[in-house]
Amino acid sequence: MKTVYRAENIIDAHLVKNALEQNGIRAFVMGEFLAGAIGELPARDLIKVQVAESDFEAAEPIAREIETAMATPLADDESEEDEGTDSGAGDSGAGDSGVGESGLGNSAWPDPIGGVA
Repeated sequence: MKTVYRAENIIDAHLVKNALEQNGIRAFVMGEFLAGAIGELPARDLIKVQVAESDFEAAEPIAREIETAMATPLADDESEEDEGTDSGAGDSGAGDSGVGESGLGNSAWPDPIGGVA
């Protein structure tokens, strides 16, 4: 077995493992249960994704691609799309529904003594 990826956490390790398996490469996450034993401390070099030596050459570029994708910050596309697509969400008609400024409404909440507030 050869280590193709060293993960900072179990989630990253499983992302790489799943990508490898989708490409027909059998992979194993080693040390995933050791991470729980150290609690909140970082699990550096404990969690590894390993493959058979015969699959290492095919697995390495896939693991590097996933590692690069995880290190690259996401583009801020969502904020640009939301700016031009305001559908009047600010005018929800709350004044017509009896909902007050607190969002709880001013209608019949039961009073703990038995009346209606």
